Amino acid sequence: MFFKKFLSDPIETVKVPAAAPATLLQPVAAAESSSDEVTVVHQAPLAELEDIPPDPTDEEEDDNKKDSIDEKMVAASKEEMPPKKSSAEDSILSVIYTASKKVFIVGSIYLVGYMGWSIAWLIAPVILSVARDRWQKSTKHKRSIAKASALASEKEVILARIDELPAWVYFPDVERCEWLNKILKQLWPNANHYARSLVKQTIEPNVAESLAFYKLPGFRFDRIILGTIPPRIGGVKVYDYNVARNEIIMDLDLFYASDCDINFYLGAMKGGIKDFQIHGWIRVVMKPLIRTMPLVGGLQIFFLNNPNIDFNLVGIIDFMDMPGLSDLLRRIIVEQIGNIMVLPNKLPISLSDEVPAASLKMPEPEGILRIHVVEAKDLMKKDIGMLGKGKSDPYAIVNVGSQEFKTQIIDNNVNPKWDYWCEAQVYVELGQYVEFQLFDADETRKDEPLGRATIEIVNVVKRGVVDTWLTLEEAKHGLLHVRLQWYKLTAEPADLQAALMETQLLRVTSMSTALLIVFIDSARHLKSARSNARPDPYLVCSVGKQKQQTAMIMRDDSPVWEQGFTFLVGNPDNDTLQIKIYDQKTGLEIGQYGYVIACLMNKENMEMVSQPFQLQKSGPDSKLIMSLALRILKKVDIVEDTDVTSEASTISQLARAASVKQSPSAQDKGSLRDIQSQSSRLSSESPLTEEEPIALKVSSDTMNLSTTPTRSPKLFNANLAGSGDSQLTHRFPDITSSAGENGLGRIQLSIHYMVQRQKLFITIHKIMNIPLRDPTNIPDPYVKLYLLPGRSKESKRKTVVVKDNCNPVYDATFEYLISMAELMQSELEVTVCTQKGFLLGGSPIIGMLKISLNETDIIENGLNSWFDLQPEQKHD
Repeated sequence: MFFKKFLSDPIETVKVPAAAPATLLQPVAAAESSSDEVTVVHQAPLAELEDIPPDPTDEEEDDNKKDSIDEKMVAASKEEMPPKKSSAEDSILSVIYTASKKVFIVGSIYLVGYMGWSIAWLIAPVILSVARDRWQKSTKHKRSIAKASALASEKEVILARIDELPAWVYFPDVERCEWLNKILKQLWPNANHYARSLVKQTIEPNVAESLAFYKLPGFRFDRIILGTIPPRIGGVKVYDYNVARNEIIMDLDLFYASDCDINFYLGAMKGGIKDFQIHGWIRVVMKPLIRTMPLVGGLQIFFLNNPNIDFNLVGIIDFMDMPGLSDLLRRIIVEQIGNIMVLPNKLPISLSDEVPAASLKMPEPEGILRIHVVEAKDLMKKDIGMLGKGKSDPYAIVNVGSQEFKTQIIDNNVNPKWDYWCEAQVYVELGQYVEFQLFDADETRKDEPLGRATIEIVNVVKRGVVDTWLTLEEAKHGLLHVRLQWYKLTAEPADLQAALMETQLLRVTSMSTALLIVFIDSARHLKSARSNARPDPYLVCSVGKQKQQTAMIMRDDSPVWEQGFTFLVGNPDNDTLQIKIYDQKTGLEIGQYGYVIACLMNKENMEMVSQPFQLQKSGPDSKLIMSLALRILKKVDIVEDTDVTSEASTISQLARAASVKQSPSAQDKGSLRDIQSQSSRLSSESPLTEEEPIALKVSSDTMNLSTTPTRSPKLFNANLAGSGDSQLTHRFPDITSSAGENGLGRIQLSIHYMVQRQKLFITIHKIMNIPLRDPTNIPDPYVKLYLLPGRSKESKRKTVVVKDNCNPVYDATFEYLISMAELMQSELEVTVCTQKGFLLGGSPIIGMLKISLNETDIIENGLNSWFDLQPEQKHD
């Protein structure tokens, strides 16, 4: 009734979001028919919304409820305001305050002038103070609105804030769960105790360790009161498809705007946290399902992606609650929450003794996502130059859940090429996404954002590979080129060889071929590091440069950790798992063990479950109980992108059509050059075999192919149509006796484009038969490369200079980071020059040529050929 009334009111109109009007009306109407009382459901962050005044109404009930929410808003915004004083006291204090303020201002100005200080000493504190006050008022207003909304009913929230509705309104598969909110309200006092122990035991030591790294020691919590306001669930989604038979999966839209009172010490300084807020989608997995009560063996609780977190600092540490200065503490707290409950980290809760701990706590990744951040274009200019806007120093941050990767910084460039590779472990395909954030690096101030973009992981899983340009959000302009490839995990040792070959072809040393899963269960009978005292043990396991650490167990020589870790392995045949156990108080090593990962290749299903291992450098009965599993990375079948394929074929058709429109003489010359280049190409995969006859129908007066025996044994087989009836048996020559069609010499090149790396590799092998016009002036040749169109400085490549030689050998390889779409529209310009040309005043160019890069051979097998040098051409 209330919603229809707003829609039909002739005096004032209600602004409904255009995103989903139908989904908005249906749930509200259903709620109206089912019950007159509707309680609140929240979709955070409500603190970021502005108040929308409710419409006037004639019904007394709606007037009363409108007054109640207004009273709650006012009460929330004034809950910490001191009581008002009398008017006489206000008048006296106002006069004193005004006089003191004027004396202080005049005295400050006089002091600045008397001491000869810069005016900046006076202006800077004023600017900082004003900025701090405005920022504090803004955040306090947002938090008060969010807190008032948490206490209001759902109907009042819709009336006051119709442009931000609960998740069940926008998503038809998300259901309301007010019954769950009522249960949480009853359970919250008891859940308070569990949350306090979790914060004290897990978050406090990790925050203290992180702050100590920044020379801020002595962090500890003094008081932890989470308040009386419980979390609220804005909607629940239960999955009924693509779910295993022994588990139940549900997603909850969680919003927590607390009235907490948390105090802590940082050294000798005392601070506090208030108005803590968190919002995000949290997943609850009930597994395994068992046949005895409580029918569910355990729970796994985790956030799919990093939640939105906000809080207010109070006390002496309040000076940190300014833009830029509170980022350190805020980032550390967000990281520690991520280390507990953001994928790949999970919060396991065991509900039955029948279920082993490994089934709940051992990591279970579904696959590996290989991410290639190639380049960006047309980024915003954030730095200020001498003549106005300069450029930016961009870098990118990649987030997959709590996993974070950072590219290198490219200075003074709005078109950076990073060529950055990373690998992320994916535990849930549906619901997770990859987030890319671009920033401008600054040494003197906070890094400024250049835009962001996201890709859903489920799309990469379906297609196998996603190679795309992303339009940056929250930016005026800018594009980001990324390539993502999905790898599933197998327990087949035969798949390892293919994975090793792929990483060798990529030429990226940081890429992995396997994943090692380690579950540390417990240790027994550890030796003591101190006399008459049990150790405080913790365990560190490492593979190469990767390290993981368990929690510390107080005063226990048989600790139970029950923690799982994963390690990306470059080559299982060469890597070893190293395990060391330390005593925290003394720092002494009280046990160690090394396991060769290749031994798992011979185990059934490449795993061992709950096996004891004898510890070294420990007691005679000291053992470590752990489980190990090895999984090989295997590429999935790639689903071709029809848009890219059609675009490439269209470009090829246009190129062929352009060649057909040439004049007859140009066609003859072009055909001759094609025959000469194609007849000398190599198949990079063919082994050494006998010569095979090749029918080459060319006229004897227009073509001269050398049949000299070659040092390169690979053959090229072709059947090319031309003019004439000659048949030649041809093997690709490593040397040539011809000086080319124009008598300027010939150059041997290898050109190959690797799609996975988005790189073009060009190898300049040698030049043969450069004409010697003056015996006293032997050339000093070198080769220059440019990519066309553009001929930019970034695309310039140059070989070394070979002194006094008409047949120089270089064997130099150059790389270009270029996308597939750009490659299909590019040409390679090769110019052979002599250094002596500059000294004699003539042209230094001996010869040049242009090679189109939209040939399929370049992408598939690579092109290895001799090319005739052409006369110098004027640049376009």
